Amino acid sequence: MTAPTETDREFDPELFEFLADLSQHNDREWFAANKARYEAHVLEPALAFIEDFAPRLEQLSPYFKADPRKNGGSLFRIYRDTRFSKDKTPYKTNTGMHFRHARAKDAHAPGFYLHLAPGQVFCGGGIWHPDTQTATKIRQAIVAHPERWRAATREPPFSDRLYLGGADNALKRVPSGFDADFEFADDLRRRDYFGWAELSEKDATTPGFLDRYTDLCASAMPLVTFICDALDLEC
Repeated sequence: MTAPTETDREFDPELFEFLADLSQHNDREWFAANKARYEAHVLEPALAFIEDFAPRLEQLSPYFKADPRKNGGSLFRIYRDTRFSKDKTPYKTNTGMHFRHARAKDAHAPGFYLHLAPGQVFCGGGIWHPDTQTATKIRQAIVAHPERWRAATREPPFSDRLYLGGADNALKRVPSGFDADFEFADDLRRRDYFGWAELSEKDATTPGFLDRYTDLCASAMPLVTFICDALDLEC
């Protein structure tokens, strides 16, 4: 784990206070009146975190990008797309960051994620909601390399810090063409292949959080590398 430096910037409690207030006043008039709070306590710290994480991510793999642009980068927009939703509230009440593989624009690809919301902080790495073709390639790789899959998801460093999520959203049956009696049949039913770590607001606002997040991403690398190999992506 990289030692903290004076330039590393973490989040402060005001980020969560703003998001909690936003959940109670999710309208454009309130947001306009409090936009300075958003920029000072949410937007700017998030972009600073992404910028600080970039060289650490480069050390994990040069094929994943931490992009600190306000628009089109690693930070998800706070504005909700309400066109096809019954929920017309205009703003998200969380801050999300996604560090995507360089091939993410033209392929379903893995990445790393950080989610910050009042009472709900989590992070991890892997692939979320891949299309059927991509999921099939990952399942085929699990069948072809069960010992490597075990090492990537059931052994340290993954098993020390992360859990393989998505069991509650799994398919009811093993997909056609796969053996229902296979050792990792339950994993073949997964729709997502993502290693998660649940954290807290205190974790996110404690000095050294960037170190901890980097360490968790490093723990997810065996899974991320497995997925990249299954999809013929550089890693």
